[in-house]
Amino acid sequence: MFLLFAEKAAEAGEQVPAVVRFVNHYVGEPAYNFEMKYTYPLWKGFFAYFGTTPEKVFGGPYTPENAVPWYTVMFVIAVALTFVAIWVLKPRRLSVEEPSYPQIVLETGVLAIRDLLVDNVGEHGMKYFPIIATFGVLILISNLMGLIPGLMAPTSAVSVTFALGITSFVYYNAIGIRENGLLGHLGHFAGPIVWLAPLLFVVELISNFVRPISLGVRLFGNMFSDEQVMTNISNLYPPYTNFLLPVALMFLSVFVAFMQTFIFVLLSIIYISEVSHAPHEGHHAGAEHPNLEEEGGVFTLPEHA
Repeated sequence: MFLLFAEKAAEAGEQVPAVVRFVNHYVGEPAYNFEMKYTYPLWKGFFAYFGTTPEKVFGGPYTPENAVPWYTVMFVIAVALTFVAIWVLKPRRLSVEEPSYPQIVLETGVLAIRDLLVDNVGEHGMKYFPIIATFGVLILISNLMGLIPGLMAPTSAVSVTFALGITSFVYYNAIGIRENGLLGHLGHFAGPIVWLAPLLFVVELISNFVRPISLGVRLFGNMFSDEQVMTNISNLYPPYTNFLLPVALMFLSVFVAFMQTFIFVLLSIIYISEVSHAPHEGHHAGAEHPNLEEEGGVFTLPEHA
């Protein structure tokens, strides 16, 4: 099914932005020669198992004019815009009494992600904040790029969303292996019931490997559908609907962009919460301070201390 999505997306992306043509004009020839020699034979053999070809999936035929895909160029632009957005929002002067608008925006985003991490993972989940926040900012900017004339949302390409899904998958599994060891990480797939462990292990393992696909398909499907709906609406009665209707319905696209970012970030946090645990959860104040005396669940210093 996802290969069919990819083929439809490739057909829809035939009209590439000017910036993509500019990039291919200068680097398309060497990129094309490299692909034909090294990567194309591998992709051809891989997609043959699914009864399709690289040309259908990636929007062929391969030429120097499309050697660098549009979604690659758009994602690089999204990364650059992410750095710019963070630099612009970074407050030059922090103020509690009179915070600037960039400070308010940045604090709102930071608090939102912090609350999601603390509520789902725990206080120790703040150590994962940099990666999760990067996911949020990068995906949000990628989603909103479709509203900028001359650009396209890289998240409306299945290759980009699958790459993001695989990155999240690798990250939370790496956390699980680092904190619990390989055997401990695999053991949590088996569940607490011994006699159901073999069945649960297989089911949970399959479910775990499906997650990057579900993350990618969900993000791609919503963003691709949003772009197609807006394109069809703008072409209802040209030239009048080419500008007026898309502007009137732009708030819906902004809502979709924020909602899909929230869903991706929340699911990534939930996956982390399944494999990450607070260190020394069984320790309490009395264990760390042997001079304390407990009475009614409250630790106090003895009078002779």
